[in-house]
Amino acid sequence: MYKVRTYNKIAVKGLNCFDRQHYEVGSDIGHPEAFLIRSQKLHDVAMPETLLAIARAGAGVNNVPVNDCSTRGIVVFNTPGANANAVKELVIAGMLMSTRGILPGIAYVNSLTAITDSGEMSTLLEKEKARFAGIEVKGKTLGIVGLGAIGSMVADMALALDMKVVGFDPALSVDAAWRLSNAVTRMENLQSLLARSDFISLHVPAIDATHHLINDEALRLVKPTTVILNFARESIVDPAAIKRSLDADKLGHYVCDFPEPMLLNHSKVIAMPHIGASTEESEENCAVMAANQLVNYLEDGNVTNSVNFPSVSLNRTPGATRITVLNDNVSGVLGHVLSVLAENQVNVIDMVNKSRGDLGINIIDAETAVGDAVIAAIRAVPHVIRVRVLPAAMV
Repeated sequence: MYKVRTYNKIAVKGLNCFDRQHYEVGSDIGHPEAFLIRSQKLHDVAMPETLLAIARAGAGVNNVPVNDCSTRGIVVFNTPGANANAVKELVIAGMLMSTRGILPGIAYVNSLTAITDSGEMSTLLEKEKARFAGIEVKGKTLGIVGLGAIGSMVADMALALDMKVVGFDPALSVDAAWRLSNAVTRMENLQSLLARSDFISLHVPAIDATHHLINDEALRLVKPTTVILNFARESIVDPAAIKRSLDADKLGHYVCDFPEPMLLNHSKVIAMPHIGASTEESEENCAVMAANQLVNYLEDGNVTNSVNFPSVSLNRTPGATRITVLNDNVSGVLGHVLSVLAENQVNVIDMVNKSRGDLGINIIDAETAVGDAVIAAIRAVPHVIRVRVLPAAMV
């Protein structure tokens, strides 16, 4: 029986992915093998020795102490792409609200409570509507910073609106490149994108390299009419720099999903209450993906969409004993592990080894059962972080 502790409200559709014959799931579970979270900040949460994995039902994992988890052999999962459509739709909403006078127009209409005659109201609105005139996005250039799951969908949306699209992503993966339309012009650097774009949509993770990516220096390159849309993370943008540019008429609008006190009620700021992924469909998609990733790892040792360990998968060999080894990515570890098995007459019938950065994973299927002494010897191999012996495949 595996135990999964949940934090926040997890969509029922995701919780139903756990077979209750094999899983105990709840918010007050003791000694869990897994955490399933949304926005819960775990930096100050005690992590039990039993914890094997954390799945975040969402893309960002800045609420998880990933480095500490890596050291302890805790695999951290996220759900890239599960909320992409929801964010994409909000990006287009933000883009249109920034260009068409929609919000001030609605506010003006709702202020006309003293008028009781519909004819009088119609005449007044016909006279005043020019105050809320805007521009069309057709033919304008959208610059997308970060061309992953969400960025590529935003690109497709913009192309469907007859916009020109340029993109910049120095870490573009092969999978993301396949998803990206060939109508998107790849820019060699961020500076070129900033200078060329009428709209700039940010879709990069919150890491050290992207902290205040949009700052005073970057904003000096944009057109004074440019609209910046931030539906990624608040730390990517320096709010003080944004305010200085808006106040000096060096930036057209700032649209974001992360309100900042200094930007509240600014006439050129549209701030939303972090609702990018707040749709019924998105929450269900994220929960289902996160739950399935936990099940696949807990039961079979397979890893998909981990932010700290490499992706790895091995089909189960009928009747085999499965051993998983998490280790530092240094030479000789796998050789030492295999030597331990050979010295104890344990025959390996299938295996896979993957590494990424400083970490590696080995999945080994042994022909026979493996005793505690053998597992203890593997744990004693230098640079081995965690060893598991998985029970036979669940049915």
